Amino acid sequence: MTRSVWLKADDSVGDWETRKRRITAGLEAGVDWVLVDEADVDRVRSLGDVSVAAFRRNADSSLIDDVEADRDDEGERSAADAYIVGKEGEGDGTVDLPGDFSGSADLTTLRREDERAQGAYVRILSEDYESFAEEAATEADYTIVVGEDWTIIPLENLIARIGEETDLIAGVTSAEEAKTAFETLELGADGVLLDSDDPDEIRRTVEIREEAERETLDLQWATVTAVERTGMADRVCVDTGNLMEHDEGMLVGSMGRGLFFVHAETAESPYVASRPFRVNAGAVHAYVRTPDGGTKYLSELKSGDEVQIVDADGKTREAVVGRVKIEKRPMFRVEAEIGDDRIETLLQNAETIKVPTSEGRKSVTDLEAGDEMLVYYEQTARHFGEAVEESIIEK
Repeated sequence: MTRSVWLKADDSVGDWETRKRRITAGLEAGVDWVLVDEADVDRVRSLGDVSVAAFRRNADSSLIDDVEADRDDEGERSAADAYIVGKEGEGDGTVDLPGDFSGSADLTTLRREDERAQGAYVRILSEDYESFAEEAATEADYTIVVGEDWTIIPLENLIARIGEETDLIAGVTSAEEAKTAFETLELGADGVLLDSDDPDEIRRTVEIREEAERETLDLQWATVTAVERTGMADRVCVDTGNLMEHDEGMLVGSMGRGLFFVHAETAESPYVASRPFRVNAGAVHAYVRTPDGGTKYLSELKSGDEVQIVDADGKTREAVVGRVKIEKRPMFRVEAEIGDDRIETLLQNAETIKVPTSEGRKSVTDLEAGDEMLVYYEQTARHFGEAVEESIIEK
């Protein structure tokens, strides 16, 4: 599941200068969507590159009526990436729901023949509105639900009842509420709509989204069986646009089923300054793990690609490749056993390349048979970086 953070910035927030400050804070924090009134779409696009959702105002402020968007005096406005209906209509209680609402609504507006996504905005004012949100979800690409009291919002019911036909976006006012929304029923909402002016709250909400997206890998110890000098090879240094912590690195290896943990160059050396953005990852043929659970050849990496960062506990995050340096260097062949299987990789013969062992962080130049190295192992073959169920011999 790909989760998202939406930032509420319509006219209920305040005047344009107030909304602008909120939107700017959201852009700097890395929100995925900004939700505004339709008149502000161009203004948001002038501030930065972000997906923009716009409340579509209907002629009689009704969710069930479908009218064309207003045009300003200067011509057509930029189109939003998604249009949301429900504000000043049935969705927020401005217009009453049909009497004795039984879960059947006329959702003509959401059935537009339009390439752009459509969404419904529903304030959960009662059980009838909960049913209304369920009905809207059958037609909407995005279903935004906002509870009047976070402690009683029926998010669990909606998560349990609404299927994959829509992205369920829960209204929140803090990062703490966002965390709860992402964790509810162990499935969580697909996204949150944050209503806050606090830049720290906005930033923390995005961080919580990123934490919810990250996988935790089951790293294992493999026993080193050989460390041999080889000839020269084309070695790859992966320089990321992100600083890495002391216990972080990347997973690389000659065999897709078994990847070795190689530390980032965070440690000081008598020979070279630390470079906490860099992993000296090995030879061009080797695999490196990517955030989607796939792999790429080191030789394929280029600026703008994403790679997976992992720490010694298996917690992962993603990093952007800023530069790849390929140079001829003397190499070691490192071979290890895990269970009855043998895996290996090539690493540069240099004391600055360090790996985690059961005895602590160790330079590859000090590595020897009998040491236990941290690896990620999965009994599967790979084809074009994707795990496949087939027999492939790697040696």
